[in-house]
Amino acid sequence: MPATRRRLGVALLLDPPVAAAVDGLRLAVGDPSLGRVASHITLVPPVNVRADQLGAALGCVRAAAGGQPGPLRLTLGPPATFLPDNPVLYLEVGGDLDALRALRDAVFVAPLERTLSWPWIPHATVADSAEEGRIAAAVTALDRFAVVTTIGRLVLLQEGSGRIWRPLADAALGPPAIVGTGGLALEITTGRTLDPEVLRMIDEAGATAIESRGRASVSEDPPLFPIVLSVRREGAVVGAARAWRADDGGHVAVIVAGDVRHQGIGGTLLAHVEAAVTAAGWECPVLHAHGPAGFYQARSGWSVPAG
Repeated sequence: MPATRRRLGVALLLDPPVAAAVDGLRLAVGDPSLGRVASHITLVPPVNVRADQLGAALGCVRAAAGGQPGPLRLTLGPPATFLPDNPVLYLEVGGDLDALRALRDAVFVAPLERTLSWPWIPHATVADSAEEGRIAAAVTALDRFAVVTTIGRLVLLQEGSGRIWRPLADAALGPPAIVGTGGLALEITTGRTLDPEVLRMIDEAGATAIESRGRASVSEDPPLFPIVLSVRREGAVVGAARAWRADDGGHVAVIVAGDVRHQGIGGTLLAHVEAAVTAAGWECPVLHAHGPAGFYQARSGWSVPAG
């Protein structure tokens, strides 16, 4: 029986090497959530969202991210605590705080809005429900800890089995690319995750093998994070592109919904994903293409058909 609700949250996930540094602190102080949720800055704490409101939640994340001028530059540290009210050890957050608050306010709307037990304070949790003595020792010992990080995407997380939180969707901070005008305009969102609406389109297009192949071989090492582009027309997904790195170089797949093919959407997506690969600094001499060979040969001078 399909689930009627999803347990969701919205956060800014930390990337390496900052994520590794914060995870080291979490390990040292015995954070019980280490391994269940990546190091992050919470914008929307866990909230139950009806299954039929998932599309609205995805739209909230895209709209909030698209309303930002670009990535956030934040400082993390030194550590502090919410004691005596709450036994939490966390890293203070500084930097682009006005933009961070605006982003949080933009995404903290229905169906993601919920009643809070405590006022929202930007922070990166190091240990939840820690012993008071351990918290006090950490605050003293780590009083000079501070790192600077740039965060470029907003992430929608979902709690799964084992209380493990995984990315369900994401969107780059900054205005989306708009191609064309009027009712036929295309809106292109950049991220790293194939969201549920995109996965549904891929399944309907009969391209699930492409999706699973890409997901199995991606590199999670910066600057080689997978690149995902989704394109919508009047809110509906009409295409997607995915690029990833493997031992034999770069790979790319472009998928267009069956009812809108031969309208130039695939060519537009391929041009944008190639630009994203170049901007990410992959420097791929070869970009292996997955899909109809003729499409890539006609539209790209440096893609090599791979099936």
